[in-house]
Order: sequence, then structure tokens, then C-alpha cells
Amino acid sequence: MFDKILEAQQKAGEVKQRLDAITVTGTAEGGKVSVSANGNKKIISISIDEEIVQEADKEQLEDLLLIAVNKALEQAENVNQAEMAAMTQQMFGGLGGLGGMFGK
Repeated sequence: MFDKILEAQQKAGEVKQRLDAITVTGTAEGGKVSVSANGNKKIISISIDEEIVQEADKEQLEDLLLIAVNKALEQAENVNQAEMAAMTQQMFGGLGGLGGMFGK
């Protein structure tokens, strides 16, 4: 039992490392505002085109930044969930056929 716990912790660490290496990007205004995050849902960069800085007022720029951040975090969440599901499937292998009990 203790071995299974250690294995799960090790696998979780491996997944975290993989997620750190995955980058997703959310954009707004045709890419003029761009936010990148890793698979662990950490913002790693923000890019704002100089043109949009000159043209937009503070409120518009804040709105565009929110859109890009939310898109990046949504993509990061999707990647995160997919990696966690794959790890769970790998570790438990469908629970020995129990998965079919619930209408799979």
C-alpha cells in the first residue's frame, strides 16, 4: 500500500514537470495582446503590441488583457486535466473493468 502511495507521488511529480514544459497562449484583438501560461496554470509571459497601447484607452487595454489571460488559463486547465486523466488511467488502468459499471 505504501508503495502505491509513493508511486502516485512520483507520477504526480512527473506530470507536474511535463506541465511546466507545456506552453499555451491566449490572445485578444487579433494577437495584439498575448498571454502565455504553462500547463500548471502559471502565467509566464504577457505581450502587448505597441500599436494597441497607443490606440486603446486604459479600460480597453484592461479588458483585452483579461480576455487573453482567461483564454490562456482555460487552455492550461484543459491541458492540465488531460494530463491528470492520462496519469490516472495509466495508474489504475480502468479499475479492472469497474469503469463499465457506470454506463461507459
